[in-house]
Amino acid sequence: QVQLVESGGGLVQAGGSLRLSCAASGSIFSIVAMGWYRQAPGKQRELVADITSGGNTDYADSVKGRFTISRDNAKNTVSLQMNSLKPEDTAVYYCKVVFNQIYWGQGTQVTVSS
Repeated sequence: QVQLVESGGGLVQAGGSLRLSCAASGSIFSIVAMGWYRQAPGKQRELVADITSGGNTDYADSVKGRFTISRDNAKNTVSLQMNSLKPEDTAVYYCKVVFNQIYWGQGTQVTVSS
């Protein structure tokens, strides 16, 4: 069974930085894509960034230029470097992994104070 372990969330001041990491383990043969989504209270879950096994990336317009997604294929790990954080970035961040089906992490809280 596949498990996703997330780390790196926390509380930071506006303008600060955080780095989120997600490691996938279990019966994994070939991951098609990995990424990060977020959900604020009362809002729908939305894409933040994702990356395919070939290295193709996609970012939400609101984070482009501030966030960078990367992956280590050998370790089945995906990371999200978040710089110049804004209060609007406050949300629960979820790791997403795709290969035979879609798997979600438990979620990690990111809070940005003004």
